[in-house]
Amino acid sequence: MHDHLTYGAIKTLFLDIGGVLLTNGWEHESRALAVEKFGLDLKEVEDRHKLAFETYELGRLTLNEYLELVIFYQQRGFSKEDFKAFMFQQSEALPGAIDYFIEIKKKHQLKVIAVSNEGRELNEYRIKQFGLDRLFDAYISSCYVHLHKPDKDVLRMACDISNTPPGDALYIDDNLMLADVAKSFGCRSLHFQGLNTTQEFIKTCTFYR
Repeated sequence: MHDHLTYGAIKTLFLDIGGVLLTNGWEHESRALAVEKFGLDLKEVEDRHKLAFETYELGRLTLNEYLELVIFYQQRGFSKEDFKAFMFQQSEALPGAIDYFIEIKKKHQLKVIAVSNEGRELNEYRIKQFGLDRLFDAYISSCYVHLHKPDKDVLRMACDISNTPPGDALYIDDNLMLADVAKSFGCRSLHFQGLNTTQEFIKTCTFYR
């Protein structure tokens, strides 16, 4: 659809976090595990989660406030701290991905910007736990900018902050629709389907330096 676009050499990477570098922070499978572990009602949790989670990711609810709406709206036999610890434990690094992108960043002297939908407390835990500051120069995270992908203003902000024309950026996301949105915005775009295919794609790219 946008094959007529002329791209420049890549000087900046825009990377999603969940699904590219790490597992997703609080996806359906993790919530199902929480329901089993803590003896909750799955339908109630999912219904309440759908109403509250995007507001949390936009930085307009704290994690405690999200949990009060979704889990602790009634008395429970476990603590909020125990539940939060379980949530954090669901984050795992995807094998080899962080080190690979650090290597590419150094090799080509790239700027690397996180472009992700993340709630503040989960985001900050994941940055610290997995040393993401080794990779990222800035975070265009939904909880900080109060915008949520697929809003194109997220991409516009990433380009402005990194001083990168869209055609000089490579956007990588495990969600095909979001990758397509980035392509329609003018970025070179890759639907992440595993590290091996990403490495093969990167070998075909031209970099600024």
